[in-house]
Amino acid sequence: MIIYGRNAVREALRGPRQVRHVWATKNTLREPWLAAVSGALRVDVEAAEGVAARCGSEGHQGICAEVSEFRYADADALLCAPEPLIVALDQVQDPQNLGAICRTAECAGAAGVILPERRSAEVTPAVCKASAGAVEHLSVAHVRNLADWLGEAKARGLWCYGADAAGQMDYRSVDLRGGVVLVLGSEGKGLRPRVAAACDGLISLPLRGRIESLSVSAAAAVLLYAVGAQRG
Repeated sequence: MIIYGRNAVREALRGPRQVRHVWATKNTLREPWLAAVSGALRVDVEAAEGVAARCGSEGHQGICAEVSEFRYADADALLCAPEPLIVALDQVQDPQNLGAICRTAECAGAAGVILPERRSAEVTPAVCKASAGAVEHLSVAHVRNLADWLGEAKARGLWCYGADAAGQMDYRSVDLRGGVVLVLGSEGKGLRPRVAAACDGLISLPLRGRIESLSVSAAAAVLLYAVGAQRG
């Protein structure tokens, strides 16, 4: 896999994945964090056009790297963490949204992110870039059936709350302490009926402007930090 972007490459160097080769422009090579590892890693100078050709994106910020494939976590293991905060995404397909959610989840101290195996964005180079490298330090797991997995989470004592614009529960009135799964739906369609029915409740965010909804990544950020505020 070829990842790109300064934060994505820097965090890959700090994370568990093997970084095999780095290509960077002359200006990027002056970055202290890259200079510090250049002696122990193959780092080649490359023109900006060459970096773009290697990674397939103009948003490379002067650097790309060949790394080992992303290893997905065990979804069951996430349920075994003490009072975990988990984000479950129901068919979120936009890589930018997935990356942004992973970045916030990692910063907020979430145990991990759950993705359905089908009709969902994968952890691609674009997601690595959008997450600013957060996916290197965050457990991301696949499940075959999200509704069934939510049932398993509830059987393990976790509370599952779905975010829905029509939800009857204001997110500020819900006890989000203990083990919690925040479930967010796809762009445009929201939660599928069976996934919504598998949740313990549907929570909403107050909207006081003229726009009808927040983006899924913005809603995730609000809810993740709401959990953090309750947990102190």
